[in-house]
Amino acid sequence: MYLDPKPIARVLLLSLCMTLSGFLAFPTPGFSKKEHIVYFPNTVYELNVYKIYGKQPGKTLMLIGGIQGNEPGGFLSADLYADMSLARGNLIVVPRANFYSIILNQRGPHGDMNRKFTNGDSARSAEDKIVSILKKLISESDFLLNLHDGAGYYYPKYINKWRNPMRFGQAIIADTYEYRVPGTNKVIKLEEMAQKVLREVNPHIENELHKFHFMNTNTGAKNSPHSEQRKSATYYALTEHHIPAFGVETSKFLPSIDLKVRYHNLVINAFKELFGIIPESPGLVLDAPLLKYLVVSVNGQIPIVIKENQTLEIQAGDSIEVSHIESNYERGLSLDILGYGDLNDYRREFVVFRDTSIIVRKDNHIFAEIPLKISKKRLGEKKSTIGPAKLDYFVVETKGHRILLANAETLELVKGDKLKIVDIIPSFPDVPGITVNFKGFVGDWKNNTGEDRGYVVDTGADLIKRYSLHKKGEFYTIVASKGDNVIGRMKVRLTSPRMDYLVLRINDNRHIYLRAEDAVTLSKKDKICLQEVQTNLYDKRDIHLSINGHKIKPGEIKELRELCGTSSRLKHEVKLTSGPLVLGRIFIDMN
Repeated sequence: MYLDPKPIARVLLLSLCMTLSGFLAFPTPGFSKKEHIVYFPNTVYELNVYKIYGKQPGKTLMLIGGIQGNEPGGFLSADLYADMSLARGNLIVVPRANFYSIILNQRGPHGDMNRKFTNGDSARSAEDKIVSILKKLISESDFLLNLHDGAGYYYPKYINKWRNPMRFGQAIIADTYEYRVPGTNKVIKLEEMAQKVLREVNPHIENELHKFHFMNTNTGAKNSPHSEQRKSATYYALTEHHIPAFGVETSKFLPSIDLKVRYHNLVINAFKELFGIIPESPGLVLDAPLLKYLVVSVNGQIPIVIKENQTLEIQAGDSIEVSHIESNYERGLSLDILGYGDLNDYRREFVVFRDTSIIVRKDNHIFAEIPLKISKKRLGEKKSTIGPAKLDYFVVETKGHRILLANAETLELVKGDKLKIVDIIPSFPDVPGITVNFKGFVGDWKNNTGEDRGYVVDTGADLIKRYSLHKKGEFYTIVASKGDNVIGRMKVRLTSPRMDYLVLRINDNRHIYLRAEDAVTLSKKDKICLQEVQTNLYDKRDIHLSINGHKIKPGEIKELRELCGTSSRLKHEVKLTSGPLVLGRIFIDMN
């Protein structure tokens, strides 16, 4: 089979560019004025950063798109600037700040990334690491535009439910009218800048409803209706690095993606001109994504080319790795081998045992699917008439992933994590009477057959301790058998759930960081809110505080007078719980 050397060479170049610091740095030709850096390559959090330097020196404008994944106008418009050439000034372009949320088409599967720009850096999660990178890039910039799509249409006066001062669509947004840099006489006149852009942009928009307006969120004010913006990228850039920073929001109600991108382009280009950054406007290319072919390696052999209308056929137990996607787009591509890995399996190797499909996405849009078929038997293989001897793998779902566990392997979980036994491999479809039993779990108390495949097991509430190994509730076994013949087993080891820390917001004006057994002194008139919590549990949806029989869910605001009632006690125990599990506790001392 003929192999086009260009994609292979490109894959080899990627390998050569890998660095130990966790990102890809793409070398550029001599005299080039562009730099492309990739952080967290080949993961769902892949972060591409494009630095473009003009022929003449000037100011640097940073564009952030896709910090919220269900706002395509923002990331598709930013994407158009990644290949730009500049006559003067510089650009830092981050088209897809939260690629994971874009693939899922969600605002933020683990919380809003645009609410994580607080003082200090944290490396607790992938999102935190991305925010740390964005903060550093902001520190290298002179201006910031954060590109979004917002619901409805902003208007200074109330017109109706979807057009009023609390809507964000079709707005250029700043955190204040003007900002005085502390300790200096410098004043950043944000409204004045935005109004200059509006005068340039709005004459090009015929529909009166679609015209942009300036919106001041008054973020730093004590009575601001948008106090949550104090954790946004623009507020961080303005107050920490003292640079002009704006949110640009087109409306989610606009009739087409093309129109959202066009409006974003108008605003971005006007700001570039205002800031003295002189390029040619990027072309608007929004063709439908098409797959030309995939480059696939089976068992580490010489790669082969698979086109969209082909089926990839392999043997059970073969490993596959897709090393290149050839499409009419270069950015925003991801690949998912269904049932294996996670949402982005591009350039990752997997051992495959069952029929599945390889789907290819452009952002959150699936535009190609390659069937992957397992041959029924190997050459010369004869059908067994004896029945199963040993299985190879257990297939389980836990923590949002489907994984394979080898026979006799141990799965590490936290008590309270959920687990589902999906199947065994081989599945022995021609052999009746095989059961897979989670010892200590009963799926159906009325008809307990011992078959536990398909049930979702809550390891914090559904297990019977006396059936664990040594009856300590730490180790449980999952056994596959046919009658009295055990054909495979695995273990589940449960560690205790714990609270790492929590953050209480007090009266909306201060935050207190607390670890387990810490105490805080408050008064009955204080209001508290569980602002943030970190535990070793994967699923945090059922976590809440418990005090004197009252529950406080994350985000709820409660007055201590209500929680403590008429009690005269000076110390109150507050438990952090998840269902029946106690993860830790803190204490409130009453003054």
